[in-house]
Amino acid sequence: MTPQEILAQFGPREAMEYDVVIVGGGPGGMATAIRLKQVAATQGREISVVVLEKGSEPGAHILSGAVMDPIAINELIPNWRDLGAPLHQPVTGDQLLQLTADGTATIPDWLMPTCFHNEGNYVISLGAVVKWLGEQAEALGVEVFPGFTGAEVLYDDQGRVRGVATGNLGLGKDGEPTDNFQLGMELLGKYTIFAEGARGHLGKQLIAKYKLDDGRDPPSFAIGIKELWEVPADKAQPGLVVHTSGWPIEDGSFGGGFLYHLEGNKVTLGYVLGLDYQNPWMSPFEEMQRWKTHHAIRAHIEGGKRISYGARAINNGGLQSLPKLVFPGGALIGCDAGMLNAARIKGSHAAIKTGMLAAEAVAEALAAGRSHDELSAYPEAFEKSWLHAELMQTRNFKPWFKKGHLVGTLMTGIEQWLMPKLNWVPPWTIRNSVPDHAKLKPAADCLQIVYPKPDGKLTFDRLSSVFVSNTNHEENQPAHLTLKDASVPVGINLARFAGPESRYCPAGVYEFVKNDDGSDRLQINAQNCVHCKTCDIKDPTQNIVWVTPEGGGGPNYAGM
Repeated sequence: MTPQEILAQFGPREAMEYDVVIVGGGPGGMATAIRLKQVAATQGREISVVVLEKGSEPGAHILSGAVMDPIAINELIPNWRDLGAPLHQPVTGDQLLQLTADGTATIPDWLMPTCFHNEGNYVISLGAVVKWLGEQAEALGVEVFPGFTGAEVLYDDQGRVRGVATGNLGLGKDGEPTDNFQLGMELLGKYTIFAEGARGHLGKQLIAKYKLDDGRDPPSFAIGIKELWEVPADKAQPGLVVHTSGWPIEDGSFGGGFLYHLEGNKVTLGYVLGLDYQNPWMSPFEEMQRWKTHHAIRAHIEGGKRISYGARAINNGGLQSLPKLVFPGGALIGCDAGMLNAARIKGSHAAIKTGMLAAEAVAEALAAGRSHDELSAYPEAFEKSWLHAELMQTRNFKPWFKKGHLVGTLMTGIEQWLMPKLNWVPPWTIRNSVPDHAKLKPAADCLQIVYPKPDGKLTFDRLSSVFVSNTNHEENQPAHLTLKDASVPVGINLARFAGPESRYCPAGVYEFVKNDDGSDRLQINAQNCVHCKTCDIKDPTQNIVWVTPEGGGGPNYAGM
Protein backbone atom coordinates (compact mmCIF):
# COMPACT_ATOMS: atom_id res chain seq x y z
CA MET A 1 0.00 0.00 0.00
CA THR A 2 1.14 3.54 -0.65
CA PRO A 3 1.39 5.98 2.27
CA GLN A 4 -1.68 7.76 0.91
CA GLU A 5 -3.66 4.50 0.78
CA ILE A 6 -2.59 3.62 4.32
CA LEU A 7 -3.69 7.01 5.58
CA ALA A 8 -7.00 6.77 3.72
CA GLN A 9 -7.73 3.35 5.25
CA PHE A 10 -6.46 3.84 8.79
CA GLY A 11 -6.56 7.63 9.23
CA PRO A 12 -6.90 10.23 10.43
CA ARG A 13 -3.73 10.32 12.46
CA GLU A 14 -3.81 11.38 16.09
CA ALA A 15 -2.48 14.93 16.42
CA MET A 16 -0.67 16.57 19.34
CA GLU A 17 -0.09 20.32 19.39
CA TYR A 18 2.90 22.16 20.84
CA ASP A 19 4.41 25.58 20.58
CA VAL A 20 7.64 24.07 19.23
CA VAL A 21 8.42 20.70 17.65
CA ILE A 22 12.09 19.70 17.46
CA VAL A 23 13.13 16.87 15.13
CA GLY A 24 16.35 15.30 16.41
CA GLY A 25 17.59 14.86 19.96
CA GLY A 26 21.30 15.53 19.44
CA PRO A 27 23.25 18.42 20.98
CA GLY A 28 21.52 20.98 18.76
CA GLY A 29 17.99 19.73 19.34
CA MET A 30 18.45 19.43 23.09
CA ALA A 31 20.09 22.87 23.29
CA THR A 32 17.10 24.36 21.45
CA ALA A 33 14.68 22.76 23.89
CA ILE A 34 16.65 23.80 26.97
CA ARG A 35 17.07 27.40 25.80
CA LEU A 36 13.36 27.71 24.99
CA LYS A 37 12.47 26.67 28.53
CA GLN A 38 15.10 29.00 30.01
CA VAL A 39 13.76 32.00 28.09
CA ALA A 40 10.17 31.09 28.96
CA ALA A 41 11.09 31.04 32.64
CA THR A 42 12.62 34.53 32.45
CA GLN A 43 9.44 35.77 30.72
CA GLY A 44 7.17 34.13 33.28
CA ARG A 45 5.30 32.17 30.61
CA GLU A 46 5.01 28.63 29.30
CA ILE A 47 6.39 27.32 26.00
CA SER A 48 5.43 23.73 25.23
CA VAL A 49 8.26 21.80 23.57
CA VAL A 50 8.60 18.26 22.25
CA VAL A 51 11.76 16.56 20.96
CA LEU A 52 11.58 13.58 18.60
CA GLU A 53 14.59 11.25 18.75
CA LYS A 54 14.80 8.28 16.37
CA GLY A 55 17.29 6.42 18.59
CA SER A 56 16.21 4.15 21.43
CA GLU A 57 17.27 6.90 23.86
CA PRO A 58 18.98 10.29 23.59
CA GLY A 59 22.59 9.66 22.58
CA ALA A 60 22.01 6.19 21.13
CA HIS A 61 22.67 7.33 17.54
CA ILE A 62 25.24 10.01 18.38
CA LEU A 63 28.70 9.50 16.95
CA SER A 64 31.54 11.98 17.14
CA GLY A 65 35.29 11.93 17.81
CA ALA A 66 35.00 13.84 20.11
CA VAL A 67 36.95 16.78 21.43
CA MET A 68 34.47 19.36 22.67
CA ASP A 69 34.99 23.09 22.89
CA PRO A 70 32.94 24.11 25.96
CA ILE A 71 32.28 27.65 24.71
CA ALA A 72 28.63 26.97 23.85
CA ILE A 73 27.73 24.76 26.81
CA ASN A 74 29.24 27.45 29.04
CA GLU A 75 26.63 29.83 27.63
CA LEU A 76 23.75 27.34 27.73
CA ILE A 77 24.31 25.88 31.21
CA PRO A 78 27.02 27.90 33.02
CA ASN A 79 26.93 25.56 36.06
CA TRP A 80 27.28 22.36 34.04
CA ARG A 81 30.12 21.15 36.27
CA ASP A 82 27.96 21.37 39.38
CA LEU A 83 25.16 19.53 37.57
CA GLY A 84 27.44 16.62 36.67
CA ALA A 85 27.88 17.05 32.91
CA PRO A 86 30.12 14.25 31.59
CA LEU A 87 32.99 16.50 30.51
CA HIS A 88 35.58 14.84 32.71
CA GLN A 89 38.81 14.71 30.75
CA PRO A 90 40.54 17.98 29.82
CA VAL A 91 42.90 17.89 26.86
CA THR A 92 46.43 17.55 28.18
CA GLY A 93 48.40 17.66 24.94
CA ASP A 94 48.19 17.86 21.14
CA GLN A 95 50.16 15.97 18.52
CA LEU A 96 49.96 16.49 14.77
CA LEU A 97 51.66 13.71 12.81
CA GLN A 98 52.52 13.45 9.13
CA LEU A 99 52.58 9.75 8.27
CA THR A 100 54.42 7.95 5.49
CA ALA A 101 54.26 4.20 4.85
CA ASP A 102 57.21 3.57 7.15
CA GLY A 103 57.82 6.84 8.97
CA THR A 104 56.37 9.61 11.10
CA ALA A 105 57.09 13.32 11.25
CA THR A 106 55.79 15.21 14.29
CA ILE A 107 54.80 18.79 13.53
CA PRO A 108 56.36 21.02 16.21
CA ASP A 109 53.94 22.84 18.45
CA TRP A 110 55.01 26.28 17.22
CA LEU A 111 54.28 25.24 13.63
CA MET A 112 50.94 23.54 14.35
CA PRO A 113 47.97 25.41 12.79
CA THR A 114 45.70 27.14 15.28
CA CYS A 115 42.79 24.84 14.40
CA PHE A 116 44.68 21.84 15.85
CA HIS A 117 45.29 23.43 19.25
CA ASN A 118 42.87 22.14 21.90
CA GLU A 119 43.83 23.89 25.11
CA GLY A 120 40.73 24.26 27.30
CA ASN A 121 38.77 21.59 25.44
CA TYR A 122 37.59 18.17 26.66
CA VAL A 123 37.84 14.62 25.33
CA ILE A 124 34.31 13.28 25.68
CA SER A 125 31.73 10.72 24.69
CA LEU A 126 29.26 12.96 22.87
CA GLY A 127 26.59 10.30 23.31
CA ALA A 128 26.97 10.61 27.08
CA VAL A 129 26.83 14.41 26.89
CA VAL A 130 23.65 14.27 24.79
CA LYS A 131 22.03 11.84 27.21
CA TRP A 132 22.83 14.29 30.02
CA LEU A 133 21.43 17.21 27.99
CA GLY A 134 18.25 15.19 27.53
CA GLU A 135 17.96 14.80 31.29
CA GLN A 136 18.36 18.56 31.74
CA ALA A 137 15.70 19.21 29.10
CA GLU A 138 13.21 16.84 30.73
CA ALA A 139 13.85 18.42 34.14
CA LEU A 140 12.76 21.73 32.61
CA GLY A 141 9.51 20.23 31.31
CA VAL A 142 10.48 19.28 27.76
CA GLU A 143 8.72 16.20 26.41
CA VAL A 144 11.29 13.86 24.85
CA PHE A 145 9.99 11.02 22.66
CA PRO A 146 12.78 8.47 21.98
CA GLY A 147 12.18 5.78 19.41
CA PHE A 148 10.07 8.04 17.19
CA THR A 149 11.18 9.16 13.75
CA GLY A 150 10.27 12.38 12.01
CA ALA A 151 9.18 10.67 8.80
CA GLU A 152 7.17 13.34 6.96
CA VAL A 153 7.04 17.14 6.91
CA LEU A 154 3.50 18.51 7.20
CA TYR A 155 2.51 21.71 5.41
CA ASP A 156 -0.52 23.97 5.64
CA ASP A 157 -2.52 25.23 2.65
CA GLN A 158 -0.13 28.19 2.35
CA GLY A 159 2.90 25.94 2.00
CA ARG A 160 4.19 26.66 5.51
CA VAL A 161 5.61 23.95 7.77
CA ARG A 162 3.10 23.08 10.47
CA GLY A 163 4.86 20.08 12.02
CA VAL A 164 5.87 16.52 11.24
CA ALA A 165 4.37 13.06 11.22
CA THR A 166 6.10 10.14 12.88
CA GLY A 167 6.63 6.92 10.97
CA ASN A 168 4.07 4.17 10.85
CA LEU A 169 4.86 1.04 12.87
CA GLY A 170 4.13 -2.56 11.97
CA LEU A 171 4.47 -2.49 8.19
CA GLY A 172 5.79 -5.69 6.64
CA LYS A 173 8.59 -5.94 4.08
CA ASP A 174 5.99 -5.69 1.34
CA GLY A 175 4.73 -2.38 2.72
CA GLU A 176 1.43 -3.90 3.83
CA PRO A 177 0.13 -3.40 7.40
CA THR A 178 0.63 -6.39 9.71
CA ASP A 179 -1.38 -7.34 12.79
CA ASN A 180 0.92 -5.03 14.79
CA PHE A 181 0.28 -1.96 12.62
CA GLN A 182 0.12 1.44 14.29
CA LEU A 183 -0.47 4.66 12.40
CA GLY A 184 2.03 7.44 12.98
CA MET A 185 1.16 10.60 14.91
CA GLU A 186 1.10 14.22 13.82
CA LEU A 187 3.13 16.57 16.00
CA LEU A 188 2.05 20.10 15.19
CA GLY A 189 3.93 23.22 16.21
CA LYS A 190 3.80 26.94 15.71
CA TYR A 191 7.46 26.44 14.73
CA THR A 192 9.37 23.27 13.83
CA ILE A 193 13.14 23.05 14.28
CA PHE A 194 15.08 20.43 12.31
CA ALA A 195 18.18 19.05 14.05
CA GLU A 196 18.68 15.68 12.34
CA GLY A 197 22.46 15.86 11.87
CA ALA A 198 24.41 15.71 8.62
CA ARG A 199 22.34 14.93 5.50
CA GLY A 200 19.08 15.06 7.43
CA HIS A 201 16.30 13.10 5.74
CA LEU A 202 13.71 15.87 6.17
CA GLY A 203 16.25 18.69 6.02
CA LYS A 204 17.24 17.57 2.53
CA GLN A 205 13.59 17.77 1.44
CA LEU A 206 13.14 21.24 2.95
CA ILE A 207 16.26 22.55 1.22
CA ALA A 208 14.88 21.34 -2.09
CA LYS A 209 11.29 22.54 -1.55
CA TYR A 210 12.20 26.06 -0.48
CA LYS A 211 15.34 26.29 -2.67
CA LEU A 212 17.38 27.13 0.42
CA ASP A 213 20.60 26.32 -1.43
CA ASP A 214 20.10 28.80 -4.26
CA GLY A 215 23.35 30.68 -4.82
CA ARG A 216 25.26 28.40 -2.44
CA ASP A 217 27.99 25.91 -3.23
CA PRO A 218 26.87 22.26 -3.13
CA PRO A 219 27.40 20.72 0.30
CA SER A 220 30.49 18.58 0.79
CA PHE A 221 30.85 15.68 3.19
CA ALA A 222 33.30 13.20 4.64
CA ILE A 223 32.71 9.85 6.28
CA GLY A 224 34.07 9.40 9.77
CA ILE A 225 34.69 5.82 10.89
CA LYS A 226 35.32 5.35 14.60
CA GLU A 227 36.30 2.66 17.06
CA LEU A 228 36.43 2.68 20.86
CA TRP A 229 39.19 0.67 22.50
CA GLU A 230 40.06 -0.36 26.04
CA VAL A 231 43.87 -0.37 26.32
CA PRO A 232 46.37 -1.61 28.89
CA ALA A 233 46.95 0.85 31.73
CA ASP A 234 50.56 1.44 30.69
CA LYS A 235 49.37 2.73 27.31
CA ALA A 236 46.77 5.14 28.71
CA GLN A 237 47.60 8.84 28.33
CA PRO A 238 44.37 10.57 29.43
CA GLY A 239 43.77 13.81 27.57
CA LEU A 240 46.25 13.25 24.73
CA VAL A 241 44.86 14.34 21.35
CA VAL A 242 46.53 13.04 18.17
CA HIS A 243 45.70 13.99 14.58
CA THR A 244 47.37 12.54 11.49
CA SER A 245 47.60 13.31 7.80
CA GLY A 246 49.30 11.51 4.93
CA TRP A 247 49.43 7.70 4.77
CA PRO A 248 47.49 5.56 3.97
CA ILE A 249 46.06 8.05 1.45
CA GLU A 250 48.33 7.91 -1.59
CA ASP A 251 46.31 9.59 -4.35
CA GLY A 252 45.71 13.09 -2.99
CA SER A 253 42.25 12.38 -1.54
CA PHE A 254 41.24 14.41 1.49
CA GLY A 255 41.64 12.36 4.65
CA GLY A 256 43.22 12.03 8.06
CA GLY A 257 43.06 10.22 11.36
CA PHE A 258 42.27 11.08 14.96
CA LEU A 259 43.12 9.34 18.22
CA TYR A 260 41.96 10.66 21.59
CA HIS A 261 42.72 9.26 25.05
CA LEU A 262 39.67 9.31 27.34
CA GLU A 263 39.70 8.65 31.04
CA GLY A 264 39.46 5.06 32.28
CA ASN A 265 42.02 3.46 29.91
CA LYS A 266 39.79 4.17 26.91
CA VAL A 267 40.99 5.35 23.50
CA THR A 268 38.68 6.62 20.78
CA LEU A 269 40.15 6.66 17.31
CA GLY A 270 39.03 6.88 13.74
CA TYR A 271 39.56 7.97 10.20
CA VAL A 272 37.90 10.71 8.16
CA LEU A 273 37.81 10.47 4.36
CA GLY A 274 36.34 13.16 2.13
CA LEU A 275 33.47 11.82 0.05
CA ASP A 276 34.77 13.70 -2.96
CA TYR A 277 37.36 10.95 -3.51
CA GLN A 278 37.67 9.91 -7.15
CA ASN A 279 38.78 6.27 -7.21
CA PRO A 280 35.71 3.98 -6.99
CA TRP A 281 37.93 1.13 -5.76
CA MET A 282 38.56 3.03 -2.53
CA SER A 283 36.95 1.71 0.66
CA PRO A 284 36.81 4.16 3.58
CA PHE A 285 36.41 1.29 6.03
CA GLU A 286 39.49 -0.50 4.71
CA GLU A 287 41.51 2.72 4.72
CA MET A 288 40.71 3.10 8.41
CA GLN A 289 41.74 -0.49 9.15
CA ARG A 290 44.99 -0.05 7.24
CA TRP A 291 45.70 3.25 9.06
CA LYS A 292 45.64 1.41 12.40
CA THR A 293 48.57 -0.76 11.33
CA HIS A 294 50.95 2.21 11.19
CA HIS A 295 53.41 1.98 14.07
CA ALA A 296 52.45 5.45 15.31
CA ILE A 297 48.83 4.33 15.77
CA ARG A 298 49.42 0.69 16.65
CA ALA A 299 51.56 1.80 19.59
CA HIS A 300 48.51 3.32 21.31
CA ILE A 301 46.14 0.35 21.08
CA GLU A 302 48.10 -2.87 20.56
CA GLY A 303 47.31 -5.33 23.32
CA GLY A 304 43.96 -3.66 23.90
CA LYS A 305 40.42 -4.67 22.96
CA ARG A 306 38.02 -3.01 20.57
CA ILE A 307 34.67 -2.52 22.33
CA SER A 308 32.59 -0.46 19.92
CA TYR A 309 32.39 0.74 16.32
CA GLY A 310 30.40 3.26 14.29
CA ALA A 311 30.35 5.52 11.25
CA ARG A 312 28.71 8.82 10.33
CA ALA A 313 28.75 11.36 7.52
CA ILE A 314 30.32 14.71 8.42
CA ASN A 315 29.69 18.14 6.89
CA ASN A 316 32.81 19.92 5.65
CA GLY A 317 31.72 22.33 2.95
CA GLY A 318 32.31 25.61 4.80
CA LEU A 319 30.21 28.75 5.12
CA GLN A 320 29.81 28.96 1.36
CA SER A 321 27.84 25.70 1.43
CA LEU A 322 25.41 26.67 4.18
CA PRO A 323 21.81 26.86 2.95
CA LYS A 324 19.41 29.58 3.98
CA LEU A 325 18.60 28.66 7.58
CA VAL A 326 14.91 29.55 7.77
CA PHE A 327 11.68 28.97 5.87
CA PRO A 328 8.01 29.55 6.68
CA GLY A 329 7.34 27.75 9.94
CA GLY A 330 10.80 26.52 10.87
CA ALA A 331 14.55 26.44 10.76
CA LEU A 332 17.60 24.21 10.24
CA ILE A 333 20.23 24.02 12.97
CA GLY A 334 23.49 22.21 13.66
CA CYS A 335 24.71 19.70 11.10
CA ASP A 336 21.28 19.61 9.43
CA ALA A 337 22.40 23.01 8.09
CA GLY A 338 26.08 22.07 7.76
CA MET A 339 27.38 23.88 10.87
CA LEU A 340 30.60 21.96 11.38
CA ASN A 341 34.07 23.46 11.52
CA ALA A 342 35.96 20.99 9.34
CA ALA A 343 39.32 22.57 10.13
CA ARG A 344 38.82 21.96 13.86
CA ILE A 345 36.88 18.69 13.34
CA LYS A 346 34.29 20.04 15.75
CA GLY A 347 30.55 20.49 15.43
CA SER A 348 28.93 19.94 18.84
CA HIS A 349 29.62 23.50 20.00
CA ALA A 350 28.20 24.81 16.72
CA ALA A 351 25.07 22.68 17.10
CA ILE A 352 24.50 23.93 20.65
CA LYS A 353 25.06 27.57 19.66
CA THR A 354 22.75 27.46 16.63
CA GLY A 355 20.12 25.70 18.76
CA MET A 356 20.32 28.53 21.28
CA LEU A 357 20.08 31.21 18.59
CA ALA A 358 17.09 29.52 16.96
CA ALA A 359 15.40 29.11 20.34
CA GLU A 360 15.79 32.77 21.16
CA ALA A 361 14.29 33.74 17.79
CA VAL A 362 11.37 31.35 18.36
CA ALA A 363 10.74 32.66 21.88
CA GLU A 364 10.70 36.24 20.59
CA ALA A 365 8.23 35.30 17.84
CA LEU A 366 5.92 33.44 20.23
CA ALA A 367 5.94 36.34 22.69
CA ALA A 368 4.81 38.59 19.84
CA GLY A 369 1.95 36.22 19.00
CA ARG A 370 3.48 35.06 15.71
CA SER A 371 3.49 31.57 14.21
CA HIS A 372 4.48 29.73 11.03
CA ASP A 373 6.46 32.64 9.58
CA GLU A 374 10.18 33.02 8.85
CA LEU A 375 12.40 33.42 11.89
CA SER A 376 14.63 36.06 10.34
CA ALA A 377 16.08 36.95 13.76
CA TYR A 378 17.89 33.58 13.82
CA PRO A 379 20.15 34.01 10.76
CA GLU A 380 20.65 37.67 11.70
CA ALA A 381 21.89 36.64 15.15
CA PHE A 382 24.05 33.89 13.64
CA GLU A 383 25.84 36.39 11.39
CA LYS A 384 26.71 38.49 14.47
CA SER A 385 27.85 35.53 16.59
CA TRP A 386 31.27 34.18 17.55
CA LEU A 387 30.33 31.01 15.64
CA HIS A 388 29.99 32.88 12.35
CA ALA A 389 33.36 34.55 12.96
CA GLU A 390 34.93 31.14 13.65
CA LEU A 391 33.47 29.60 10.51
CA MET A 392 34.53 32.64 8.49
CA GLN A 393 38.16 32.09 9.56
CA THR A 394 38.10 28.43 8.47
CA ARG A 395 35.65 28.56 5.55
CA ASN A 396 38.26 27.64 2.92
CA PHE A 397 39.76 24.63 4.69
CA LYS A 398 38.05 21.88 2.68
CA PRO A 399 37.61 23.84 -0.58
CA TRP A 400 41.40 24.32 -0.79
CA PHE A 401 41.92 20.56 -0.57
CA LYS A 402 39.60 20.08 -3.53
CA LYS A 403 42.40 21.70 -5.54
CA GLY A 404 44.89 19.03 -4.48
CA HIS A 405 46.76 17.91 -1.38
CA LEU A 406 49.76 20.20 -1.92
CA VAL A 407 47.60 23.31 -2.40
CA GLY A 408 45.40 22.34 0.54
CA THR A 409 48.35 21.84 2.87
CA LEU A 410 50.06 25.08 1.82
CA MET A 411 46.94 27.22 2.11
CA THR A 412 45.93 25.63 5.42
CA GLY A 413 49.31 26.71 6.75
CA ILE A 414 48.77 30.26 5.53
CA GLU A 415 45.14 30.60 6.64
CA GLN A 416 45.26 28.58 9.87
CA TRP A 417 48.80 29.33 11.10
CA LEU A 418 50.02 32.63 9.67
CA MET A 419 46.79 34.64 9.45
CA PRO A 420 45.63 34.01 13.05
CA LYS A 421 49.02 35.19 14.30
CA LEU A 422 48.50 38.41 12.32
CA ASN A 423 44.85 38.60 13.45
CA TRP A 424 43.72 38.43 9.82
CA VAL A 425 40.67 36.71 8.38
CA PRO A 426 41.21 35.23 4.88
CA PRO A 427 40.00 37.93 2.48
CA TRP A 428 39.10 35.41 -0.23
CA THR A 429 36.42 32.76 -0.48
CA ILE A 430 37.19 29.56 -2.40
CA ARG A 431 34.17 28.23 -4.25
CA ASN A 432 33.24 24.69 -5.20
CA SER A 433 30.71 23.80 -7.88
CA VAL A 434 31.03 20.00 -8.06
CA PRO A 435 29.06 17.81 -5.63
CA ASP A 436 30.80 14.83 -4.04
CA HIS A 437 28.87 12.18 -5.98
CA ALA A 438 29.99 13.64 -9.32
CA LYS A 439 33.70 13.20 -8.54
CA LEU A 440 33.96 9.44 -9.11
CA LYS A 441 35.94 8.37 -12.17
CA PRO A 442 35.18 5.23 -14.18
CA ALA A 443 36.73 2.15 -12.57
CA ALA A 444 38.64 1.35 -15.75
CA ASP A 445 40.53 4.64 -15.40
CA CYS A 446 41.64 4.02 -11.82
CA LEU A 447 44.14 1.82 -10.04
CA GLN A 448 42.45 -1.06 -8.25
CA ILE A 449 43.27 -1.09 -4.54
CA VAL A 450 43.97 -4.44 -2.86
CA TYR A 451 43.51 -4.23 0.90
CA PRO A 452 45.11 -6.64 3.39
CA LYS A 453 42.91 -9.20 5.13
CA PRO A 454 41.94 -8.38 8.74
CA ASP A 455 43.76 -10.18 11.54
CA GLY A 456 40.87 -10.04 14.03
CA LYS A 457 43.07 -8.41 16.67
CA LEU A 458 44.06 -5.01 15.34
CA THR A 459 42.07 -4.96 12.11
CA PHE A 460 38.58 -6.31 11.47
CA ASP A 461 35.96 -6.97 8.81
CA ARG A 462 32.75 -5.01 8.42
CA LEU A 463 30.30 -7.56 9.73
CA SER A 464 32.13 -8.08 13.03
CA SER A 465 32.31 -4.30 13.28
CA VAL A 466 28.57 -3.89 12.83
CA PHE A 467 28.09 -6.48 15.58
CA VAL A 468 29.90 -4.32 18.17
CA SER A 469 27.90 -1.26 17.07
CA ASN A 470 24.82 -2.99 18.58
CA THR A 471 22.89 -2.32 15.37
CA ASN A 472 19.45 -3.83 15.14
CA HIS A 473 16.42 -3.31 12.94
CA GLU A 474 13.10 -5.08 12.96
CA GLU A 475 13.61 -7.37 9.98
CA ASN A 476 9.99 -7.47 8.87
CA GLN A 477 9.75 -3.85 7.76
CA PRO A 478 10.17 -2.07 4.43
CA ALA A 479 13.82 -1.41 3.56
CA HIS A 480 14.76 2.13 4.52
CA LEU A 481 17.42 2.19 1.78
CA THR A 482 15.37 2.80 -1.32
CA LEU A 483 16.16 2.92 -5.04
CA LYS A 484 14.59 5.36 -7.48
CA ASP A 485 15.33 2.90 -10.31
CA ALA A 486 16.18 -0.73 -9.53
CA SER A 487 18.05 -1.17 -12.83
CA VAL A 488 20.65 1.53 -12.12
CA PRO A 489 22.93 -0.33 -9.63
CA VAL A 490 23.81 -3.03 -12.16
CA GLY A 491 23.25 -1.13 -15.38
CA ILE A 492 25.33 1.93 -14.44
CA ASN A 493 27.06 1.65 -11.06
CA LEU A 494 28.43 -1.86 -11.54
CA ALA A 495 29.13 -1.49 -15.25
CA ARG A 496 30.86 1.89 -15.08
CA PHE A 497 32.11 2.24 -11.49
CA ALA A 498 32.59 -1.43 -10.44
CA GLY A 499 29.81 -1.19 -7.86
CA PRO A 500 31.22 1.42 -5.45
CA GLU A 501 28.31 1.00 -3.00
CA SER A 502 29.81 -2.34 -2.00
CA ARG A 503 32.92 -0.45 -0.82
CA TYR A 504 31.86 3.00 0.40
CA CYS A 505 29.28 1.56 2.82
CA PRO A 506 31.06 0.91 6.16
CA ALA A 507 28.47 -1.66 7.26
CA GLY A 508 28.26 -4.20 4.44
CA VAL A 509 24.74 -3.13 3.50
CA TYR A 510 25.28 -3.35 -0.26
CA GLU A 511 26.62 -6.37 -2.11
CA PHE A 512 26.39 -7.55 -5.69
CA VAL A 513 25.39 -11.19 -5.99
CA LYS A 514 24.68 -13.56 -8.86
CA ASN A 515 21.21 -14.70 -9.84
CA ASP A 516 20.62 -18.31 -10.86
CA ASP A 517 21.02 -17.32 -14.51
CA GLY A 518 24.42 -15.73 -13.87
CA SER A 519 23.20 -12.15 -14.04
CA ASP A 520 24.08 -9.63 -11.34
CA ARG A 521 21.79 -7.97 -8.84
CA LEU A 522 22.25 -5.62 -5.89
CA GLN A 523 21.36 -7.12 -2.53
CA ILE A 524 20.55 -4.59 0.21
CA ASN A 525 21.13 -5.85 3.75
CA ALA A 526 19.24 -2.99 5.40
CA GLN A 527 19.42 -4.56 8.85
CA ASN A 528 23.17 -3.78 8.93
CA CYS A 529 22.72 -0.03 8.39
CA VAL A 530 24.39 2.24 10.96
CA HIS A 531 22.60 5.33 9.59
CA CYS A 532 25.79 7.02 8.38
CA LYS A 533 24.03 8.40 5.23
CA THR A 534 27.14 7.80 3.05
CA CYS A 535 25.13 6.00 0.37
CA ASP A 536 22.68 8.89 0.10
CA ILE A 537 25.63 11.23 -0.50
CA LYS A 538 28.16 9.24 -2.56
CA ASP A 539 25.98 7.18 -4.91
CA PRO A 540 27.24 8.44 -8.29
CA THR A 541 23.77 8.34 -9.86
CA GLN A 542 21.96 9.68 -6.77
CA ASN A 543 19.67 6.70 -7.09
CA ILE A 544 19.83 5.63 -3.43
CA VAL A 545 17.55 7.51 -1.04
CA TRP A 546 17.87 6.95 2.72
CA VAL A 547 14.52 7.19 4.51
CA THR A 548 13.69 6.66 8.15
CA PRO A 549 13.24 3.08 9.38
CA GLU A 550 11.01 2.25 12.33
CA GLY A 551 11.88 4.31 15.37
CA GLY A 552 14.44 2.84 17.73
CA GLY A 553 16.15 0.86 14.98
CA GLY A 554 19.78 1.29 14.03
CA PRO A 555 22.92 1.42 16.14
CA ASN A 556 22.94 1.64 19.90
CA TYR A 557 26.29 3.21 20.61
CA ALA A 558 27.73 2.65 24.07
CA GLY A 559 30.41 5.09 25.23
CA MET A 560 30.79 6.56 21.74
